Amino acid sequence: MLNYINLKYKPQKTDLICEFYLEPNNTTIEKAASHVALESSIGTWTDIGTMNKRIAKTLKPSVFYINKKKNIIKIAYNANLFEKGNMPQILSSIAGNIFGMSALNNLRLLDISFPESIIKSFKGPGFGINGIRKIIGIRKRPLTGTIIKPKLGLNEKEHAKVAYDAWTGGLDIVKDDENLTSMKFNRFNKRVIETLKMRNKAEKETGETKIYMPNVTAETNEMLKRARFVKSCGGRYVMIDIITMGWAALQTLRNADLGLVIHAHRAGHAAFTRNEKHGISMLVIAKIARLIGADQLHIGAIVGKMTGTKHEVKDIGEDIEKQIIHKKSSHILEQKWYNIKPTFAVCSG
Repeated sequence: MLNYINLKYKPQKTDLICEFYLEPNNTTIEKAASHVALESSIGTWTDIGTMNKRIAKTLKPSVFYINKKKNIIKIAYNANLFEKGNMPQILSSIAGNIFGMSALNNLRLLDISFPESIIKSFKGPGFGINGIRKIIGIRKRPLTGTIIKPKLGLNEKEHAKVAYDAWTGGLDIVKDDENLTSMKFNRFNKRVIETLKMRNKAEKETGETKIYMPNVTAETNEMLKRARFVKSCGGRYVMIDIITMGWAALQTLRNADLGLVIHAHRAGHAAFTRNEKHGISMLVIAKIARLIGADQLHIGAIVGKMTGTKHEVKDIGEDIEKQIIHKKSSHILEQKWYNIKPTFAVCSG
């Protein structure tokens, strides 16, 4: 087996860096770390005759940091291990089979630092914070919004009336709930028409720009069809459930360049972010969402039913809104975002 431990290795600017928390299963942390490195790159469960020095020299990752007290490791990967602009492939490597290995009791991907080559292979948000504020005409204060309730059951006109009341009551934004798509009692196209009609009425009465975020979550082709319909009706925003739809769907929507602000809902994230010892952190999810192209993203709230810790919510907000992230703890890797616009952090719950 190749040796993946190299504590003298100095990560290159071209490397993709991952930080993991791990708990070994009847083995040392060094051996467990090696298993993570090999399985997420060029290795497999046994020695193979087709492995050669060229592959090992050019593509073998290095475990360059091990903290035995905190069970934290850092791995530097050659960027050539990953297809540029292909997040499913990247995650199939660094967040794939490694979670099911017998050498580990627990494994959690805490953070990722993407190199310039990978950063620039994605479009990132089409509008970003400044673009969103320009659309709405609000430069400084927080944007305020609400979700239509009950989340399911209202017909199209009832839904539109609730939105109208929210807008004329002073709110900037109204959005669909994450599980409202096109139901028997509330069809997508009719809901969009009725709600945008009431948006126009509210704008005329208040003299303010009002935003409606219709949920276009659906099979990918249907998602695009619905997004184009929103655009044709004069909509400015769409919402998508990024976890249940998947990263490729978010990228498809972003690459369509429809001129719509993309609001990302994170329904389902806690299935792999909530366990502090296993899975993937919300910080990683947020960074990926920004990289692919979410203009806005739910990051949780310090209080309420969908809470996160104060430090977690703050760190996520900073990482998706700033252009340069400086290393400040064992759980925050440095990140330069280059051409990628910031994602507007949304606190809710």
